[in-house]
Amino acid sequence: MGRVVITGAGTINPLGVDVAQTYDALKNGRCGIGPLDIRDADRLSIQIGAQVGDYDETAHFNRQQIALYDRFTQFTLLAARQAIAQSELTFAGALADQSGVILGTSGGGLTTQDENYRVVYEDGKNRVHPFIVPKLMNNAAVSQVSMEFNLRGPSFTVATACASSNHAMGQAFNMVRSGMAKAMLTGGSEAMLCFGGIKAWEGLRVMSRDACRPFSATRNGMVQGEGAGVFVFEDYDHAKARGADILCEVAGFAMSSDASDIVMPSKQGAARAIAGALKDAQIAPEQVGYINAHGTGTGANDKTECAAVADVFGAHADRLMISSTKSMHGHLIGGTGAVELLACIMALRDGVIAPTIGYEEPDPECALDVVPNEARQASVDVTLSNAFAFGGLNAVIALRKA
Repeated sequence: MGRVVITGAGTINPLGVDVAQTYDALKNGRCGIGPLDIRDADRLSIQIGAQVGDYDETAHFNRQQIALYDRFTQFTLLAARQAIAQSELTFAGALADQSGVILGTSGGGLTTQDENYRVVYEDGKNRVHPFIVPKLMNNAAVSQVSMEFNLRGPSFTVATACASSNHAMGQAFNMVRSGMAKAMLTGGSEAMLCFGGIKAWEGLRVMSRDACRPFSATRNGMVQGEGAGVFVFEDYDHAKARGADILCEVAGFAMSSDASDIVMPSKQGAARAIAGALKDAQIAPEQVGYINAHGTGTGANDKTECAAVADVFGAHADRLMISSTKSMHGHLIGGTGAVELLACIMALRDGVIAPTIGYEEPDPECALDVVPNEARQASVDVTLSNAFAFGGLNAVIALRKA
């Protein structure tokens, strides 16, 4: 089995339009959550979210492209362009045949669906744009990225709710590690901040009306965000031979299914995914310095995740740093793991641990070092990124310092 490294990263999310801006926000504990600026927001009970600010699609795409690209596809393409530019890869010849795209999303082109339901149901029109289907389908972003960059290898979309990005990146990791691909574009994106999207989530009664406060005794729910994160996963020998700047190594990956409840998480399922990632990476629990938690800010998730970490790490759990950056960028649902992986890379590369902001009161059932409110300088060699989705679908990625 080969080694896999990350040689490019790109993002657009509520904290910034690129990786540098995102790192600056994470280091300074800056919050991207605010009042929703969407149509009919006054009809919603939940009126906050983490939006990509001042976004102008016409600054990045022409009219013909906008007709084909839903907001989630646009975010993906912008992040992919950054990641490929940083990697300095050109996909031609054999490398194009041996490189592909695996991305995660949950809602796909939900904004397009929402807009066109209005057209036919509210406005009473009998026709919609002929490109609606290729614009809203969940694989639209994968297909558009593959065409823009000539990626002719394995390409598909993963949809596992809040774990979609981690599952996608895990599959990309296994493709490169097994030799099926030399390089893979991977990550995820989401753009569900529309009236229909928020209204549907309101029904679950898991949304906060004011802020996301993971692990704090005063937490009262999650806050949705939007955006994308995309990475270049590359064969280590290939990257080394061309003199690439290696950001970090992807050391291991594991998945599990709770097989118990559609919305309530299971400590056992989460623990098996965490332990599996350590085993796959051949890393002892004591080597892990930081975990980017799933940390949604709901009571069920936060307590279950802390209990799972305590079970896997034992006494070392008290020495671990574990933070939820959802407190800043919100929950990007299918895209969230991709943006959160940036916090893990930042910890390895810059020695900065992103904080859990909004933390007010300790919760005895979340008695871990959650890096409250302020970033921390610390040297770590191994990080984990947790994702535990509705449906009991869990995916954990382990990264190692280059």
